Amino acid sequence: MIKKGFTDTSSCDFEAGETVLIDKPLNWTSFKVIHNIRKVINVKKVGHAGTLDPKATGLLIVCTGKRTKEISKYQDLSKVYTGIITLGKRTSTMDSEGEVVEEREVGEVTEESLNRIRDLFVGEIEQIPPMYSAINYGGQKLYELARKGRTVVREPRKVTIYSFLITKVELPEIHFEIECSKGTYIRVIAEDFGNKLSCGGYLSALRRTRIGGFNVDEAFEPREFEEIFTK
Repeated sequence: MIKKGFTDTSSCDFEAGETVLIDKPLNWTSFKVIHNIRKVINVKKVGHAGTLDPKATGLLIVCTGKRTKEISKYQDLSKVYTGIITLGKRTSTMDSEGEVVEEREVGEVTEESLNRIRDLFVGEIEQIPPMYSAINYGGQKLYELARKGRTVVREPRKVTIYSFLITKVELPEIHFEIECSKGTYIRVIAEDFGNKLSCGGYLSALRRTRIGGFNVDEAFEPREFEEIFTK
């Protein structure tokens, strides 16, 4: 495992296979991270274990060479996210990347009402995947259809929310930490949370802090990785 503090570059064999922890920057796509690493190590076979949206930051587990065969085992691990739900607005993408499509007044919000609604999301729940997602539909990605103005019926999917903590309230912002199973869309939780408060909401910030036992504090920023492995 190559992570922060690693210095023995002579022992690395990216072609044979290595696993790297990367802290994805804001506004980078997950593909850009892979492209960047591929250029640095000069190995074609590079993949990651779970996409992060451009407006999300945090932990990506990257596998190279023969280690790409192990990607699925990392994908199956639970994930921990911190972030902010902004109440009173809905966006086309359910996060800050999209356009505001609706605004409502945020009425009285109490600790009791927040906790009651939060508890509705804990455990096994069903989610309808957002149109702005990479799910395949008839040979196209859903986000490709969404950009053409099309909406299609999506089947609900079961996911598990292991914990949902509200860490700070600064209306209209609700700060949270969620631990969940693979396949969970935090954007959907943000919008559904706002809808249950009758004011709407969207995901205005998101950071993945942990995948299984791997923590973002152990991860390289892409610039750090490049500096070490291009010496």
